[in-house]
Amino acid sequence: MAAAIETHALTRRFKRHLAVDAVSMTVPDKAVYGFLGRNGAGKTTTLKMLLGLIAPTGGQALIDGIDVARDRLGAARKVGALLEAHGFYGNLSGRENLDLTRTLLGLPRTEIDRVLAVVEMTGDAGRRVSDYSLGMRQRLGLARAMLGAPPVLILDEPTNGLDPDGIADMRRFLRALPERTGATVLLSSHLLGEIEQTATHIGILSHGKLVLEGELDRLKADLAPEVVFQTDDQTRAAALATARGFTLEMMEDEAVARLRPGEDARAAAAALNRALIETGLNVFAIGPRARSLEGIYREVSQPQSRQEAA
Repeated sequence: MAAAIETHALTRRFKRHLAVDAVSMTVPDKAVYGFLGRNGAGKTTTLKMLLGLIAPTGGQALIDGIDVARDRLGAARKVGALLEAHGFYGNLSGRENLDLTRTLLGLPRTEIDRVLAVVEMTGDAGRRVSDYSLGMRQRLGLARAMLGAPPVLILDEPTNGLDPDGIADMRRFLRALPERTGATVLLSSHLLGEIEQTATHIGILSHGKLVLEGELDRLKADLAPEVVFQTDDQTRAAALATARGFTLEMMEDEAVARLRPGEDARAAAAALNRALIETGLNVFAIGPRARSLEGIYREVSQPQSRQEAA
């Protein structure tokens, strides 16, 4: 599959601080790519380099095959962006705000009607932006990013500050964008649950490094399954599970035993259940659990955090 966005050892240093450390990422064409990492991981700095807003210290960024550093204007024509600051004029209507951008880009007026229809705001386009809800402002920002039908959309925390209904609407909208418009979406967020329900591919950034990347369903299938259990003595249960070769993670109200890749999770859960009961423990709950994005994120980001802390 062709790549809509590529970076090769992309690096950005601010004096002594290495914000982005040799990141090589690939965003497939027409994917919804979830770009994950905690605050300060380097996500926004990476996005700004992709958009040509700051220059990299080293490496290369390509948008639709165009080198951003060599042809910033050509790359800019291929991408629409929604960053945290919207920059709308509150005293103007949504349509009038879009018309300002349309004029700067030299686009026909029909573009405004097209993008308003895509974001389902045709009926509210005549209202002043100062009267819009936050969710409506976010959708208007998406409409502005889509003016000119760029093949790549870069969105930084598009659900930030939205209420649950607004988040659900934005999730539904983003998930359908590639099929409706043909665009590739790079979606930066720290909300794992939303990305899991929206993205087709993910990249996880930790301390400036890309620690995992790939198709989400395949990553979840390839990683070892888990058995989750609760007993009346989690300390003894954990010791028993560890002695039987499980990699264990203790959560607040449950223990997670990580199996080996390819191991039968149901058989492992049954065997562990028997062992716990034979030891005299009361088992309240036990069973296999499919891998989640949260589990993947913890597995790939925590070891590095512990190593750096040490």
